Amino acid sequence: MSEILSGLLLGAGFGFVLERAGFGNPNKLTGQFRLTDWSVFKVMFTAIVFAAVGLLILERFGFVDAGSLFVPPAFLGAAALGGALVGAGFAIGGYCPGTSVVGLMSGRIDAAIFLLGLLLGTVLFAGIYPTIEFVTTLGEYAKADALPDAFNISGLSIDIGMIVAAVGVFIFGSWMEKKSKGPMSSQV
Repeated sequence: MSEILSGLLLGAGFGFVLERAGFGNPNKLTGQFRLTDWSVFKVMFTAIVFAAVGLLILERFGFVDAGSLFVPPAFLGAAALGGALVGAGFAIGGYCPGTSVVGLMSGRIDAAIFLLGLLLGTVLFAGIYPTIEFVTTLGEYAKADALPDAFNISGLSIDIGMIVAAVGVFIFGSWMEKKSKGPMSSQV
């Protein structure tokens, strides 16, 4: 029971943060695809870096044994195909599954329609899954379970690389946002 309660509380908190950040608005989300609003990418990249660095710190101080964590096998082909399909839905509908729930709870009708489509697509996928199951194992990457193993470098090196990449994305994203506003926007 405590697992369900903690999941509901964390989900509600996450949804609140997403709504406060404006991620319940499909215009903000599709701005990422138009390269005019980088806030979604910045928030998600920050979360990934924070989690990776936090995990490394917890491991170093003995709170977490990284070897005992479950890492699912990597199927690069299936991940690319799934990412393309989810990305297309995201670009067309303006929502991802989580933000569509946030939009729905904010009273957005377009989010409700998106969620209905999501549910219909899920039922359709479940119905045809037996015939396309082979697609879910395309491109298995069996060399390693994690990036440090795959590249034969330390986890610290991966984290430093992600921090540098995040700073680069923040700078590039800010530049792109300024560029998309252009000199015309100040005259309006």
